[in-house]
Amino acid sequence: MSYPVLTIEYPDRLSRGKVVLKVLFGWLYVGIPHGIALWLYGIVVGIITFIAFFAILFTGKFPKGMFDFAVGYHRWYINVSAYLGLLLDEYPPFSGEQK
Repeated sequence: MSYPVLTIEYPDRLSRGKVVLKVLFGWLYVGIPHGIALWLYGIVVGIITFIAFFAILFTGKFPKGMFDFAVGYHRWYINVSAYLGLLLDEYPPFSGEQK
């Protein structure tokens, strides 16, 4: 069974102005707010994953709420990485929701 975390469709053409903006100031207007939030979210995901390890060990199943929480973190991280890696033109949302 496959669980895709995120599907990104590469646009046919990227805006040149946004590319220059991302290269010069991406760390400032994307990296700082998303970076701080993702850092805190990542700490919580690490704790949840540690707890989920024991849940999986004893029940054989990854609890759905913990799984969705961890997947949300990874979706958010991938969205921000794709934006800063010049793969997307739209600003990444502050959530791990699937588009």
